[in-house]
Amino acid sequence: MKRIVLFAILLSTAIGYTQTTLTYEKPPVFNECDSEAIDQLKSCFNFKLNTFIYENFEVPQVVTDESYKGDVQVLFEVNKEGEFKVIYLDAIYDALKDESKRVFDLLPKITPATYNGNPTFVQYSITIAIPLVEPIGKADNATDGVKLTEKDSLNATLSNEFDNVNKELKNFENLEYSSELNVPFTHAYYARFDAEMNAIGTNSHTAAKPFVYSDVARYYDIKAEKESLAINGDTWLGRKLFNEHLVQVQGKDYWFTVDPILDLQVGKDSEAEFNSTYNNTRGIYIQAGLGKHFNLTTSVYESQGRFADYYNHYAESLKAFGPDPAIIPGRGIAKRFKDNSYDYPVAEAYLSYTPADFLNVQFGHGKNFIGDGYRSLFQSDVASPYPFLKLNTTFWKIKYTSTWMWLKDVRPEVVVDKAFLTKYMANHYLSWNVSKRLNVGLFESVMWADTNGRGFDINYLNPIIFFRAIEFETGQGAGNAILGLSSKYKWNNKLNLYGQFILDEFSLGDVKAGDKSWKNKFGFQLGAKYFNAFKVDNLLLQAEYNRVRPYTYSHNTQILNYGHFNQPMAHLWGANFRELVLIGRYNYKRWSADAKFIIGQRGFDFNTDEDSFSYGGDIYRDYNDRNADTGIEIGQGNKTNSFMTEVQASYLINPATNLKIFGNIIYRDFNPDTVTASTTDSNTVWVSFGVRTDLFNWYKDF
Repeated sequence: MKRIVLFAILLSTAIGYTQTTLTYEKPPVFNECDSEAIDQLKSCFNFKLNTFIYENFEVPQVVTDESYKGDVQVLFEVNKEGEFKVIYLDAIYDALKDESKRVFDLLPKITPATYNGNPTFVQYSITIAIPLVEPIGKADNATDGVKLTEKDSLNATLSNEFDNVNKELKNFENLEYSSELNVPFTHAYYARFDAEMNAIGTNSHTAAKPFVYSDVARYYDIKAEKESLAINGDTWLGRKLFNEHLVQVQGKDYWFTVDPILDLQVGKDSEAEFNSTYNNTRGIYIQAGLGKHFNLTTSVYESQGRFADYYNHYAESLKAFGPDPAIIPGRGIAKRFKDNSYDYPVAEAYLSYTPADFLNVQFGHGKNFIGDGYRSLFQSDVASPYPFLKLNTTFWKIKYTSTWMWLKDVRPEVVVDKAFLTKYMANHYLSWNVSKRLNVGLFESVMWADTNGRGFDINYLNPIIFFRAIEFETGQGAGNAILGLSSKYKWNNKLNLYGQFILDEFSLGDVKAGDKSWKNKFGFQLGAKYFNAFKVDNLLLQAEYNRVRPYTYSHNTQILNYGHFNQPMAHLWGANFRELVLIGRYNYKRWSADAKFIIGQRGFDFNTDEDSFSYGGDIYRDYNDRNADTGIEIGQGNKTNSFMTEVQASYLINPATNLKIFGNIIYRDFNPDTVTASTTDSNTVWVSFGVRTDLFNWYKDF
């Protein structure tokens, strides 16, 4: 059958595109043939090509062992640049095809054929005899061994440009895993290479997330990991379902992939009056690379869902100005779907450009995270996506990340002309590997709004300026600056210790007074990770303690709080809390399991006619109506103890797309001292099952 196809190709080209002396001036020319007369160029080309093949072709052992006699049919092209390109190969042994391809790849670049003085391409076919036959002398007949199949005219060649694009296509090589695209940030997946990136002596920087693939590739081979998980699939459907992207195309200077996004799940909440919880997400995910330095990705989601009762209540407490009833945490504004469900579309995208090895620039709509823990007191990914511009600069033992963000305050009281209020945020994070074991990070952030019509204040555009000084220059009410310090110590290759300290406001005099002033607005994080715990490969254990004093992240200018879309930009609990997080993660091939335990104490506002004071947990309230100036303690107000555990088991259906099937169980016990309209007692079990494309963190531990 293959020989029939080849014969048809050769016959059609011979009939339709036979080369004549009228349609070409000069055939392709090897350097050794430059001195030949023009009427001898064809035979010289034929002789040199056959000689090269004879001298470089290595007959595969299997062919020799079986004493095979036959031939290899090769259809190839010499393009406008004088490069040899194999179009089609036919042989009884795959080894002969591979060897023929290898030999043609070795051929030197030559002078291309010309027409009217312009370079053009020429197609040929050749038969390689097995056993090999040594060429003797220069054949006078140009079609002896090599058959010309060039187009009739230059116009015909040009009109075939569209078809020639297909000839540039290559086998897909998964270039995404060495690209400047971000590795989709989920805590569960990042745990797979956390140990390698945190080994003693590495010069990695692990706080600013998401990572780009090229950074991870220095320590962990994601491509090899994905390939090791491949399942043998003989059919197209089997390959696409279990191993590959739905669409994957690679050309000379570009590649792209297209995949569907799914999050289809159903569950049951023990407290809810409705019958079941569910989520129905469909979307599309595109990744691409153009040249060596430019990458892009986009994802579009269309979703409908109904969640556990506590989750729905929280989503509706975030309600924005307008008719829509809720904001789905971490996603976006939701309109009503049917009687008790939500419809919430989401779109994320970014461009990534790396003009030099030390610099990566990203511009897009998405999220960022700074920290080595499960939580971040600097910048987290719990809020809805937002536009951002980010510069990552890496040199010596330093990584410097500057991020500018366009955020929204969507509360009714700050809306102007029915439009959400825009505010701006700029972050600097300096990560320094002090030694093989110790890393220190310095963080600063400023939030400002379009007061006095100043818009995006150019004062904050400088990537290396000190924000606190600028805040003083522009006026205290012009911005809300926050400072932070982080550290990580590699005790050994199995144990890492990490921490963060955030400072919103600090009064040395009040600290010395010892009266627990409200001005001492700060928080800290202490954590540890135990890799390959108890000598079990791929078992990660993590313990983390977070503590943030009341009124941290809030501001006397209400719009300058540290939030976006009614959600915190740091810890999802806002302020006025203490929390212990215990996490275990394990993966084996395509299987994985995660267990999480969160024990916390929080202080909420009562929000009643009798007590309308701010107790410092809600960062969207200014602190001018605080309950006191001194004696401020964590948990003040409506003290609430909470316990939550979440256990999930999953099987990775397709490593290329991160599509997995999972089962999830959440137990949540939430006990305020006083039950109010805004803070209710809750004890629930939420069980859910589904299939999901796992591309982002979805936090349910409110």
